[in-house]
Amino acid sequence: MYRKIIKFLKNWKDNPNRKPLILKGARQVGKTYSILEFGREHYENVAYFNFERNEKLKEIFNENLSPSYLIPLLSHSSGQTIIKEKTLIVFDEIQTCEKALTSLKYFCEEAADYHIIVAGSLLGIAVNRQEFSFPVGKVNMKTMYPMDMEEFLIAMNQEKMVIRIRECFETNSPMPSIMHDSALSYYRQYLVVGGMPECVRQFSETGDYILVRDIQATILANYLDDMSKYNPQNEIKKTRLTYNSITAQLSKTNTRFQYKLIKKGGRAADFENAIEWLELSGIISQVYKAEHPLKPLDDNKDIDAFKIYISDLGLLCAKKELVVSDIIYMSDALLNFKGGLAENYVNVHLTINGYTTYYWESNRGAEIDFLIQRDGEIIPIEVKSADNTQAKSLKFYIENYKPPYAIKLSTKNFGFADGKKIVPLYAVFCV
Repeated sequence: MYRKIIKFLKNWKDNPNRKPLILKGARQVGKTYSILEFGREHYENVAYFNFERNEKLKEIFNENLSPSYLIPLLSHSSGQTIIKEKTLIVFDEIQTCEKALTSLKYFCEEAADYHIIVAGSLLGIAVNRQEFSFPVGKVNMKTMYPMDMEEFLIAMNQEKMVIRIRECFETNSPMPSIMHDSALSYYRQYLVVGGMPECVRQFSETGDYILVRDIQATILANYLDDMSKYNPQNEIKKTRLTYNSITAQLSKTNTRFQYKLIKKGGRAADFENAIEWLELSGIISQVYKAEHPLKPLDDNKDIDAFKIYISDLGLLCAKKELVVSDIIYMSDALLNFKGGLAENYVNVHLTINGYTTYYWESNRGAEIDFLIQRDGEIIPIEVKSADNTQAKSLKFYIENYKPPYAIKLSTKNFGFADGKKIVPLYAVFCV
């Protein structure tokens, strides 16, 4: 299936200042598959090493981390002749071998002609909690996310629809009604299926939501297993409690995260490590409140006020055991969760597109769902789950802060009016 990460990998390969690449991301987002597909298409051969499956690999790195020592041993272990610039070396699940991660420093300094990509499902945790020498400044880093709406549409053989969506986004011209309705239908399918490649492939081949849910249940079980396997003993229960609370809190009218809703009397000191673990593992994303909508937004964030979103829509719906038909038809049974679900969907796509997202509240209760910095300007984004786009908060923000324009995301067709760029939810990947 088409993945945008391939374009990034091509640019990395062609960059004369290329360093060993660390590809981070949650389990099952397609890291290994994408790397191997890229290797098969753009190199003469691929030398693949999985440190989780082959414990003996770690012995290679015990004595000497010099590339001149390692390459012959790796070549023998893989059964592949490793040639400079012609072989892609892949270290998978590298977080289980600290010395292999450290060796990247020496590959960068002494053997830059060898092309190396390393991947790991819990690399974020390994990098931030290491007890070894991390190769700071000696590696390139990239985070990989689940498939976005554009990749989903392409997987569903809707390339022409993607082209039309991008044209309408650029020109603020409405989509033909029949195409607009069809795109909204795919958007609701995406909410159920999500962006995990295995789920998307299964759905594109069978259209069977039951089979998709079975895959999602396995992924969720793997997440719970990771929480037990790669977490200090005293943090396991807290991490699970926090994860369970996140999905529940998204169903509330005010989606700001509250510790007391995890456990009665809960405080930041009790659960902040659990939140950090979930974020570093790629399972969740934190969005902080901006006290003032001023550049740079990071200098104006309130570290005590934030929202938390799940990194994949399908897993979110599966974890809440939502009825598929309720999502497809946006049933009233979803109640307040419609808003939280739409916000989560938008945050996933803004994050994939490289934005650091914030939200904003006034002293009088006006709230902007997202603030992003785009083309050097702070742009407010209002999210509505349906076509009811009355947004008093957005109007208040525009009158007081005079942004160059605002973005309104809903089920309405494309347009531009009163300084507001109207964008259907299915087109958020264009932002």
